[in-house]
Amino acid sequence: MASQARVPSRLRDLAPWLALAAAVIALDQITKNAIERAFQFGDSTPITSFFNLVLTYNKGAAFSFLSAASGWQGTLFTLVGIAASCLIVWLLMRHARQTLFSTALALILGGAVGNVIDRLTYGHVIDFLDFHLGGWHFPAFNVADSAIVCGAGLLILEELLRMRKPG
Repeated sequence: MASQARVPSRLRDLAPWLALAAAVIALDQITKNAIERAFQFGDSTPITSFFNLVLTYNKGAAFSFLSAASGWQGTLFTLVGIAASCLIVWLLMRHARQTLFSTALALILGGAVGNVIDRLTYGHVIDFLDFHLGGWHFPAFNVADSAIVCGAGLLILEELLRMRKPG
């Protein structure tokens, strides 16, 4: 009976983090779909002097790591994304009341799932945000990638704050 009472509480604690991850996934997929409808592969539209919208596909990982490999990398990155997502849900279940930590994990979860959806649906990740300065272009990325980077930054912040606490 006691374990039954704990389950709804755990699910209730987990719900906001899963909702945040779902919001990231939805925003990621909506923006990718809009870019796919509006652009042909390789199209680029300048928005500012340092930012373009482009349509590009990434078969690799972050910053196109291993994108030129023979194809095995897509399966690897899909499996890594699924395994990471499972680990994150488990961590969220255990630490759902730690707000900063859970926010970070939910952002990473949403980003990971957003990119896994692309890999399973298209065989590549859709990227469209292109920042540049001078002749240098930062590798194109998407909302999912942004969420992962923000989540990683929050994890670093959370650890720095934890280390500063006495005791």
